[in-house]
Amino acid sequence: MEFEGLTSRHKTPNLTPLIDIVFLLLVFFMLTAHFVKDQSLDINLPEANSATNLEDQGALEIVINDNDDILIDKKIIKSDELAVVLQQSLQARSNKQVVLHGDKSSKLDSTVKVMDAARKAGAESLDIITDQP
Repeated sequence: MEFEGLTSRHKTPNLTPLIDIVFLLLVFFMLTAHFVKDQSLDINLPEANSATNLEDQGALEIVINDNDDILIDKKIIKSDELAVVLQQSLQARSNKQVVLHGDKSSKLDSTVKVMDAARKAGAESLDIITDQP
């Protein structure tokens, strides 16, 4: 006569359901992952010895690259739409701070246009981001 307790010690657990669940979770996470590439511009920041660190407080980011392309909140903006887009972006925010990332080889004219449009749109402050040497 065999007792059930003695034979159950030598049985190995069935791992097939566990492996099925792991593969289902893997497929689920692969299908729901966000595979969108963010738009960005390559810029080389100018250097400043008197630069200070800013804490990210949800300021509106504006990027100007060496081709004078303007990027606001990761969207490329034409220069004739700049004032309207800035005004709409700043009205929707409680923080009216603007942060400008400008390439060191960009034209001063583009930077001045962005600064002027930000002031007219109601920006309370405008910080220019630089690299420390």
